[in-house]
Amino acid sequence: MYKAASVVACVSLALGTFASVQAGVLDDARARGVLRVGLDFVPPVYTAGAKFRTPEGIDGILAEALAARLKLKPEPLRNGGDSKALQAMKAARPDFALVMVDEAAVRSGNAANAADADGSVLIATGYSAGGMAIMRTDTDIKKWEQLKGRTVCLSEGGAYVGQMAARYGAIEKVMRAPADSLLAVRVGQCDAAVHDDTMLKELLKLPEWKKFSAQLPAPTRSALMFKVPANDAAAISYVKQAAADWSRGDFWPALKKKWTNNVAFEVYLDQNVPDCH
Repeated sequence: MYKAASVVACVSLALGTFASVQAGVLDDARARGVLRVGLDFVPPVYTAGAKFRTPEGIDGILAEALAARLKLKPEPLRNGGDSKALQAMKAARPDFALVMVDEAAVRSGNAANAADADGSVLIATGYSAGGMAIMRTDTDIKKWEQLKGRTVCLSEGGAYVGQMAARYGAIEKVMRAPADSLLAVRVGQCDAAVHDDTMLKELLKLPEWKKFSAQLPAPTRSALMFKVPANDAAAISYVKQAAADWSRGDFWPALKKKWTNNVAFEVYLDQNVPDCH
């Protein structure tokens, strides 16, 4: 009898584990009412009375968009870093993660191999960008190497923080958000601002940015990609469908326009001194 009971218990445990695996991350998210998405940077929670700032990355916007499709609340979690221990204590694991992947690695297959090694697959969101510098049109900086010893503004959580100093010997000034960085260029506190070229090119279409349209083009580009559990066919299918829908509609043009207009308006509201001449 004891042996038979043990077998039944083992089978029940195995079936329970199998059912849990079969449920997948989408079912888990629906059960808790929250979609957990890993981001490289989680902006501080907005507090009433503070100046609103549009964050650097758009990964948070995509996390919200994917959660909205599922009619769930988004819960951003920090990818890796010091937050791993905190997440473990909270038993919080992301259902998906959003990561920037070098396009050269994507083309070579190295990125897919690395993802496969950690049990995930990469799915393109449709967004890619590289670090572009913008400056006053009368700048004497004509190439990246001339940033040595010059002040470059970036924003907290941006993918290019640390790179300007390491690669070119620039003096980095990390600001709270893109609006603060771009404002600093306008009033002469920085020689250049470095942000995603996809968004900066939209910003430079605005007439008020004509005097600040000198550029250093992005030397490399990265694709924003979802990391999804490789053994979760339902999740993979769902994310691929979401990305396909975004690419067919006006999702991306509307997102870029909104980001650009918001950042430009934040700069306008805070610029209480004339542009540096």
